[in-house]
Amino acid sequence: MTRVIPIAPLTARTFAPFGDVLEVSGAPDKIINQGQCGRYHDRAVLDFADGRAGISLFDANPRALPYQLDMVERHPQGSQAFIPMTHQPFLVIVAPDEDGVPGRPQAFVTQPGQAVNYHRGTWHGVLTPLHAPGLFAVVDRIGDGPNLQEHWFDTPYEVRMP
Repeated sequence: MTRVIPIAPLTARTFAPFGDVLEVSGAPDKIINQGQCGRYHDRAVLDFADGRAGISLFDANPRALPYQLDMVERHPQGSQAFIPMTHQPFLVIVAPDEDGVPGRPQAFVTQPGQAVNYHRGTWHGVLTPLHAPGLFAVVDRIGDGPNLQEHWFDTPYEVRMP
């Protein structure tokens, strides 16, 4: 039996229960750099139980659609932001928490210029670029102690465009 998850466009409203959509929208909060740069200020809630924020670079292999989702993960000690370093779309998969396990996943596709910040403890799929190069800057917790929980589905989902 195939369980299908349709992919929807990523919007701040639909993604709000899971985290922040980072994008340039509306008027900038400030104009800086001698009037040559609009600053869209403080667009994500970074949340760490302990440790510190760090910036890492991830170089992920692209995935194809339809995509088989068999596992999601979460980070109970800190939020995690994925900022693409290209203008290619990537797949964002999240699931609500239902008493410590993920509920039915939801899938979104980004537009050029969008990034995401997962709230601390949000179930999400692995980094899933749809095109090469899959280069991302990642802002997340750097610290001691476990910060990864994985959940493997008994029956995988198929993620595809509607």
